[in-house]
Amino acid sequence: MKPKKTYKVLFLCTGNSARSIMAEYILRLRGKGRFETYSAGSTPAGKVNPMAIEVLEKAFAIDARDARSKSWDEFRNIEFDFVITVCDNARESCPVWPGQPIVAHWGSPDPVLFEGTHEKKFQHFRDVGSQINSRIGIFCAFRDEQLDKMHVAQVGQKFKI
Repeated sequence: MKPKKTYKVLFLCTGNSARSIMAEYILRLRGKGRFETYSAGSTPAGKVNPMAIEVLEKAFAIDARDARSKSWDEFRNIEFDFVITVCDNARESCPVWPGQPIVAHWGSPDPVLFEGTHEKKFQHFRDVGSQINSRIGIFCAFRDEQLDKMHVAQVGQKFKI
């Protein structure tokens, strides 16, 4: 029997402190081993936003204490199957990646910019995380054959979920 492929997925954002981190960890959990997940930023913040860690833990039961903010330069030699931008800035400045990955854009509002009480910030981060989680649910629903066909049919083109 042919072993199943593990798809490499990179989530990109500007600071790699919230949205891309949440996407990386949610797909890692929901993908159940089908996806090797990464996240990075064009100009990394240098640290993960504590509210993103709190939301992952409390809203999604994910331990992301080992998350770190990284530059996309760290991954420039890796051949990804999918590169997904989660902010408009990263979408506009996204470099060309080796191996012709499928590039997608899942824009979400930047929760780091939200101001308010701890409870209101938590709710805003959770809402953004839920939006990302919904898109990941759709992505995970594709069978391997569909992901492979998508890659063959749309190499170099952008798709949207």
